Amino acid sequence: MQEPAVAAIRTVSHDLPVSAEFEAFMAEGWAATPLPADIRLPVADLAAARRAKLSARFPGERLIVPAGEFKVRSNDCDYRFRPHSAYAWLTGLTGEEQAGHVLVLEPDGPHRHEAVLYVRPRSPRAGEEFYRDRRYGEFWVGRRPDLAEAERLTGIRCVHREDYDRLPPGRDASGDAELAAALSELRLVKDAWEVAQLQLAVDHTAAGFEDVVRALPRALAHPRGERWIEGVFGLRARAEGNGPGYETIAASGAHACVLHWIRNDGRLDPRELLLLDAGVETDTLYTSDITRTLPLSGRFSPVQRQVYELVLAAQDAGMAALKPGASFRDFHRAGMRVIAEGLAEWGVLKSAEGDFHRRYTLCSSGHMLGLDVHDCAQARADAYLDGVLEEGQVLTVEPGLYLQPDDETLPAELRGIGVRIEDDLVITADGARLMSHALPRTPDAVEAWMGELLGG
Repeated sequence: MQEPAVAAIRTVSHDLPVSAEFEAFMAEGWAATPLPADIRLPVADLAAARRAKLSARFPGERLIVPAGEFKVRSNDCDYRFRPHSAYAWLTGLTGEEQAGHVLVLEPDGPHRHEAVLYVRPRSPRAGEEFYRDRRYGEFWVGRRPDLAEAERLTGIRCVHREDYDRLPPGRDASGDAELAAALSELRLVKDAWEVAQLQLAVDHTAAGFEDVVRALPRALAHPRGERWIEGVFGLRARAEGNGPGYETIAASGAHACVLHWIRNDGRLDPRELLLLDAGVETDTLYTSDITRTLPLSGRFSPVQRQVYELVLAAQDAGMAALKPGASFRDFHRAGMRVIAEGLAEWGVLKSAEGDFHRRYTLCSSGHMLGLDVHDCAQARADAYLDGVLEEGQVLTVEPGLYLQPDDETLPAELRGIGVRIEDDLVITADGARLMSHALPRTPDAVEAWMGELLGG
């Protein structure tokens, strides 16, 4: 199969010039290195079924689902590339080499589509790209499949990426709200393979939390202990999967009152709590999302335990509300009812009525989970937020209390305490299964677990 000429290679100002003699020398003497014949992705058949479901929603229309493009981090350095979740779901392709690739569903009759994958194939040895191009060259970033290999991997007809530029327009998932919504809604219910990938992400995350507890003595001694914690978890995430599924939140003391604290530049104080919100993303790009709030001394103080137990009671109530047919919002309402009643019992609120508790909770109590940490976010409200739960959906339950250090409506002893407890669950035929059960939740169990890991 003849391939089009490749685009101009990407070099930088400090690259050395190449003589004609050296270019000729680099073009010869290379052995063939084909990929194995049996390289079909395990998820290829599932991906085909997913494409068929998308096809049925848009008969006769050209559908375009890009993997996405590189983004520059600084000057000539790019961020690590992660393909768009919809592209990964429809193709099974998840690697960094997918940058610039595009899946197109071409109408093939009134009621079906043919999938065509537009890819940049491996660098030919006849030109300079393979050893000079810093963005795509094989010697710089690794080997890509050729077109025939890409077809064997995916079961999709593959053509050169440059041919895509000659296509007529179609519905593009990167800008078409209706197509983006459909792609989110089709992913709301996970198949058994997806649930298994999510369980793998959860299991690796639990191991990462254990790593963090074992590392606490060194983290407590470091002037940026939060960042030490982030690094310890990141090592587990990169060793076991693609990396963290999102920026790790390692928030100690009052930093835990900042919901998305990712600066992680604080010192750890053994008198305070650490709120760790982290998840491992598998190589297939499914992520977990778990939070534990841990006493840095290994023991909760009485006031820390008081706050923790109220959040735990709210989480228990939320989990109990999970079942097929329940409103998606039911588990949040159940948890917030417990929080409001608890704050009223403490005297922080005059009454549990109304929404005044939101001053101290700030956000909702959970979300869908999958290829994205906040999965299916483009789904229409009636299919997600205002919809009902179905067997096979995976979601988080994560109530929290964030008692700001400068909040004069609170007793002084409560100020600056932030607690969130977050777990991942899959909806089953008669309720929900706790996927993150390996990590303790009750305060007594947390203390015992930390003591064992720390050798106490």
